[in-house]
Amino acid sequence: MSQRCAFTGHLASCRDSTASSSTRAARVPVFPPDFHEVRKRNLTCVFVGLRLLSTEARWLIVPLLNECSTNTAVFPTLSPLSSLFLQYKGQANLHVFEDWCGSSTADLRKNLHYPLYPHSRTTVQKLAVSPQWTNYGLRIFGYLHPYTDGEFVFALSSDDNSELWLSTDDSPLNLQLLSWVGKTGTEWTAPGEFDKYASQTSRPVRLSAQRRYFFEVIHKQNNKGTDHVEVALLDQDSRFMIVESKHISLYVNESALLMSDVGHIPQTAASHQHAPTKHSHAADMLSEDPRDTFYQVMCNKFLQGVLPDCSYNPSYTIKDFPLLRYQGLQFVHMSYIYPNDYTRLTHMETEKSCFYPESPYYMKMFGFSRYMRLDRPGVQESGTAGRGVLYFFPNKSKFLILPVLFTLLLSLFLMFARFWLPEEEIIKTIPREKTRKKWSDVEGEVGEEDEVHDRAENQRSTRRNEGDSLWGPGKEFDGADDEDQTPAPVFDTQVSWNQTFQVSHLDLQAQRSDWIDLRCNISGNLLLHSSDALPIVEAFMEQLNEKHHGQFTLVRVVNVVKRVDGVQGSRYLLELEVKDANGQLLRLSRYIYALIRRSRRSFSFQRSKPQLVLCNPVGFQWNPVATVHFIVPVKNQARWVQQLITDMESLFRETGDTNFNLIITDYNSTDMDVRKALQKSSLPRYQYVKLSGNFERSAGLQAGVDLINDDHSIVFLCDLHIHFPPSIIDTIRKHCVEGYMAFAPIVLRLDCGTTPLEARGYWEVNGFGLLGIYKSDLDTVGGMNTREFTDRWGGEDWELLDRILHAGLEVERIYLRNFSHHYHSKRGMWNRRMSEGHRG
Repeated sequence: MSQRCAFTGHLASCRDSTASSSTRAARVPVFPPDFHEVRKRNLTCVFVGLRLLSTEARWLIVPLLNECSTNTAVFPTLSPLSSLFLQYKGQANLHVFEDWCGSSTADLRKNLHYPLYPHSRTTVQKLAVSPQWTNYGLRIFGYLHPYTDGEFVFALSSDDNSELWLSTDDSPLNLQLLSWVGKTGTEWTAPGEFDKYASQTSRPVRLSAQRRYFFEVIHKQNNKGTDHVEVALLDQDSRFMIVESKHISLYVNESALLMSDVGHIPQTAASHQHAPTKHSHAADMLSEDPRDTFYQVMCNKFLQGVLPDCSYNPSYTIKDFPLLRYQGLQFVHMSYIYPNDYTRLTHMETEKSCFYPESPYYMKMFGFSRYMRLDRPGVQESGTAGRGVLYFFPNKSKFLILPVLFTLLLSLFLMFARFWLPEEEIIKTIPREKTRKKWSDVEGEVGEEDEVHDRAENQRSTRRNEGDSLWGPGKEFDGADDEDQTPAPVFDTQVSWNQTFQVSHLDLQAQRSDWIDLRCNISGNLLLHSSDALPIVEAFMEQLNEKHHGQFTLVRVVNVVKRVDGVQGSRYLLELEVKDANGQLLRLSRYIYALIRRSRRSFSFQRSKPQLVLCNPVGFQWNPVATVHFIVPVKNQARWVQQLITDMESLFRETGDTNFNLIITDYNSTDMDVRKALQKSSLPRYQYVKLSGNFERSAGLQAGVDLINDDHSIVFLCDLHIHFPPSIIDTIRKHCVEGYMAFAPIVLRLDCGTTPLEARGYWEVNGFGLLGIYKSDLDTVGGMNTREFTDRWGGEDWELLDRILHAGLEVERIYLRNFSHHYHSKRGMWNRRMSEGHRG
């Protein structure tokens, strides 16, 4: 029993009521059955020991205060309650979602943290807000208190989109959409402009002054225009007036709550958590792929002895090689992938995509004309020869230099000749016959050069006439009336609609190098040709069935990863689905080595073709049961920490893998209790360490490493804002080999306002901060550099990479499907502080 109030004066007794724990958790007002009768007696409420009440007890008082305030006869007598009630009256809750692009409310709703984890939680004193900021979303909610009984017409104005919702009573569950400004993100209004769109004005709504009504306003602002959102009421003079503070009150006082406390936040028809959905224009990478669910690989003892053993000694390791600072980047090479995993961000390419080798200037001038050869009727084709033919030959692009160079020189001459020569000389300089032939080959249009020549002649004649009229009459001025005034005929360009052409298969992947391409961040993985991957798979299956008497049948080639070594021999990771004699489906994931064996015969002048010998690289195999430790340093990032825990819980539910551990090193966060959040989670394993002082990424990661006792487990140096694919745990295991190899997957950095289900962004090709490595290997290279990299970061990953390569390890580098980094700014993060000034 909790005593709500003690009435003095005219009240003889005080009513008791019981508030259930579920009611308190939901923050729903509960009143005694006869409360409204008591209020009619015009009595004064006095709370005993108000300052001694707990936070939970104070919450039970708030609804009573709001109820008392709606009676104008009672409220003036509430002097003991005035100071407390003013904390709720005259304000509304305001939740801010910063650093999120887009203009529509739909863009706001797809925010990962909406609506439970805003960037900040504050209050507003009237329903007219203009933060004078960019790329944010607002959610304003609370209670509306009508000043009289009757019908009300509401109006909404904003830049950009917004929505106004109003409940039929004080319950958030009964919200209805009243008015809105746009749905597509292209609509906006000027401040105070309430009649631009029909949707801005609501229908008449009947309200009572004896009640309060839950309301909600949603607003989205992009990076343009004058940001504002305001709600108005139509007064008796048919003018819209802003809803002032005297007509609103808080839904809940959040001043004493942590950012991780979200039980009080209402989830309504306007704002609620929902499962994200894929967009119809999503990237090819988001399509289903067997790689995404290729985890829980069976440990098959029958793979032992299938191939002969051999030592693993790649030629590209640089053990003890003296490296300059950050020089290790030059010794990291990409691996090749089969089949196509569609990590190339084709949906992010424009007409001038960096994926194609041509320069932007060439693409602007000629586009893709050199990849095709136009058919010329009546011209005998002689293979691929021909003067001026722009045609693409894989691996033979050097033969294109002459025709392309001639065309470029001609274009440059035309561009600059106008500054040195009169127009007449330019026209005379270019032979019309040669120009016609060359231009027709490039553009595919016959007669276009004639039109250019005629146009130049007409312009020259026109300028001469203009010059005569400006500087005085010429010799033939007296006879000007006799000139032919008939306008010169204008000819339209004739289009060859039936023009055909020839083209060969364009294999741009064959032109790519395994060097890290810092020039292009949308290119994706290097693709391995089927003629390279499938013979290796077939040879392996033959050896497997030879040992086990034909028990296995290949069902599908899930994944092949090749690390090229032209000296010793390439390494392959084969991931296959096979069936045994009983029809059971098995998943195989095995490293094999294709050694190069060259003939020793020296008397032959003809170079002999080397032979490939498949073997089992001794010691170079991944451990399917190794524990993976995800280490994440944090400080005052409650909404992101909670999202990380939620994602890890989802990872555990989907895979059932218990051999992973989440380690959070916390620099004394004050916005949530991280340890308590971990304790409430369903994670199979977690560790927590609290640190003091300023945020230091290197020191935070090393503090997590020091908690690991098993040297034969894998450390994954992680970031807080990562979206993980379900296969991430096994993927880290597969590409980390103790004593031999570390793993640095390339992450997709999402654009502002983009979710992982849209995959709009770019690959972080030069970042190595996300790194998987065995604990023993990390200890060998000296761990994190906590001496040089204290309160700064950016470079500590490259410095660690130098030491890893210097120790003789190799680093696997691939673009990882559905592995993305959420967009976020640095506002309020780490050791940053808010400035005093604010632009107005």
